[in-house]
Amino acid sequence: MPVTPDTKNWTWVLERPCPECGYDASLLAAEQVADQLRAQAQQWPAVLARSDVRVRPDDSTWSALEYAAHVRDVCRVYTERVGLMISQDDPLYPNWDQDATAVADRYNEQDPTTVGGELVDAASALARSFDTVSPDGWQRPGRRSDGQDFTVASISLYFLHDVVHHYWDVTK
Repeated sequence: MPVTPDTKNWTWVLERPCPECGYDASLLAAEQVADQLRAQAQQWPAVLARSDVRVRPDDSTWSALEYAAHVRDVCRVYTERVGLMISQDDPLYPNWDQDATAVADRYNEQDPTTVGGELVDAASALARSFDTVSPDGWQRPGRRSDGQDFTVASISLYFLHDVVHHYWDVTK
């Protein structure tokens, strides 16, 4: 059964700290995101080894496995988006419905060990993308399907909140 979709516009995390997970984009430079992402990804396999990995805390909250599969897929989506921003002028990213993906891909039925490895691999691929951004490349623009503007720098900091926040979700 799907959870209630999250319809918040989380771009405010670029302007102020998240009161839930404590993420503060102002404390990081975009050039630090790759290393932060690698460190965050390494924490997920231990979460996925828990015996309650498939248990939802309530009807409106994903299980740890569902969050991990989501983080894996977010890394994959953002690898594509950053690639578009680097290779095209002001691209409009294709829409991605995270909730439809969770249902269609049956996140909570996937193998936790496989998801853990795929999450680390997807995070590593995105981190390598960030590693290759040239100094002036951080200001290349792109747009989300709702029209929200980003630069490579701002999207990296925005993205990292997702990874940090969902780890907080499963460890609070």
